[in-house]
Amino acid sequence: MDKIDLGILRCLKENSRQTASTISQTINLSVSAVIERIRKMEQKGIIRQYTVVLDEKQLGNDLTVFISIRLEHPRYGEAFAREAALHPSISECHYIAGDVDYLLKVTTNSSNNLEAVHQDIKQMSGVSWTKTLYVLSTVKNDISVLPQE
Repeated sequence: MDKIDLGILRCLKENSRQTASTISQTINLSVSAVIERIRKMEQKGIIRQYTVVLDEKQLGNDLTVFISIRLEHPRYGEAFAREAALHPSISECHYIAGDVDYLLKVTTNSSNNLEAVHQDIKQMSGVSWTKTLYVLSTVKNDISVLPQE
């Protein structure tokens, strides 16, 4: 990946609906070359998907928490990860190093729904301990981070 690819990614990160024509003007490259580079980054898996970033609060989901999970034994890891990946209120699930095994990001619309999600999580395979951290405000929330030039 070179500076031109990074420039294309920067444009797409800003607005993934930009046309190749708009990107070509921004980075001074032909439209066909931009299209070809995007296609190659898609094929290599550098660009995994195009999506929309939603304003959770406007959708009524104004409660975000991070839940630390400790499993009884590592053998429960795969089953837990599968169950967490399927839960609609869990937007992120990270297997981590340290005192806990997983870190989940949960977004919901009320403390009652959070309680229900928490009960769902406690019933997942091998969960022995949880700790919930409430998000008061979000200072930064980048979806992806580009490498530094």
